[in-house]
Amino acid sequence: MPPRDARLPLPDASWRTRFRRRLRSWYEGNARDLPWRRSRDPYRVWVSEIMLQQTQVATVKPYFGRFIDAFPTVEALARADESRVLRLWEGLGYYRRARQMHEAARRIVEEHGGRFPRDRDSVRDLPGVGRYTAGAILSIALDAREPILEANTIRLFCRLLAYGGPPRAKEGQTLLWAMAEWVLPPREPGLFNQSLMELGSEVCRNGTPRCSACPVESLCEARRRGVETRIPLPATKPNFEYRREAAVLIRRQGRVLLVRCPDGGRWAGLWDFPRHELMAENELLRRDELVEKVRKQTGLTVELGECLRTIKHGVTRYKITLECHETTRVSGRLKTLAEQAMQWVRPSDLADYPLSSTGRKLSRLTLESTASRAVPRRVEEDCVIGDRRGKSNRMTLNVR
Repeated sequence: MPPRDARLPLPDASWRTRFRRRLRSWYEGNARDLPWRRSRDPYRVWVSEIMLQQTQVATVKPYFGRFIDAFPTVEALARADESRVLRLWEGLGYYRRARQMHEAARRIVEEHGGRFPRDRDSVRDLPGVGRYTAGAILSIALDAREPILEANTIRLFCRLLAYGGPPRAKEGQTLLWAMAEWVLPPREPGLFNQSLMELGSEVCRNGTPRCSACPVESLCEARRRGVETRIPLPATKPNFEYRREAAVLIRRQGRVLLVRCPDGGRWAGLWDFPRHELMAENELLRRDELVEKVRKQTGLTVELGECLRTIKHGVTRYKITLECHETTRVSGRLKTLAEQAMQWVRPSDLADYPLSSTGRKLSRLTLESTASRAVPRRVEEDCVIGDRRGKSNRMTLNVR
């Protein structure tokens, strides 16, 4: 048995027996039919667990299906071009997950012969795999007796124990991991871990839990004390930094310029339109600032047209106001930079490039702008048309 927290001991063995029995019975009749639960293939379990990190189940469902269709095996993922992996991941966010999974697939092929590793140390050695993810994969796919602790089970355990401290702090993590290991049964631990996550997700919800529908309501200490809505202690809200940025649609010979986001930066590995933070307060000064930053980045001197659209969005701790500018003239020669690839792309090919969410909005804006450019202006011309009698009639035709 794991060590108990001195101030908040774990329940007794009788409590654990009742908890296991009630949870198993509830899960048998309430488990959702999720696509990744239809197979215990470690590869599929791994893909689903990476996708589900900080992402809702409903969001992941269509992505999982498309991803597995494109890369049905770890070998297929290892062989894939990174751009294609990122394109299929587009919209899920936290793109580092996709790049790490791609790298991990290559290591599985190179170091493990394409067979997903079966031991804890080897799994945790893979890029992007921590203690929770390793435990989930090994228990669900291989029935290894490995505990798990993620957002749903953290909330569930905090309420069961009436733990009111910060769950992410060292003391809280020590207690909750001890609980996760102590409660885990010797048989079918993977099924049990899934039932824990299901209960936390569907019943022991954030904010106001559905206690009347909970199979272990009578075993919950927070419910007994009437503090279930105040536990767990909410995380400290981040202090957002507000910033203004601008992206530029630079055209030349029917193509637009894309730049590849460098490693270590925001959206590493994705493509984007030239984009810069603006510091000037005055609008005219911001336009001059943007032109100069684009010139330093690309080697091109541009003349800005109108601001096509303003998009407000958030990225991690930033609240961003993004201005999207068209250009009317371009001069100069495109730089060659080892640290940042740049490429002229036909607007019709933008769908093949992995972009961030705002980058994809800009690509649609580019297509709309391109289409409007292709429509000739409506003009009026005076035409003289002779009739059969040799007389002429002057008329105005609207020509498109």
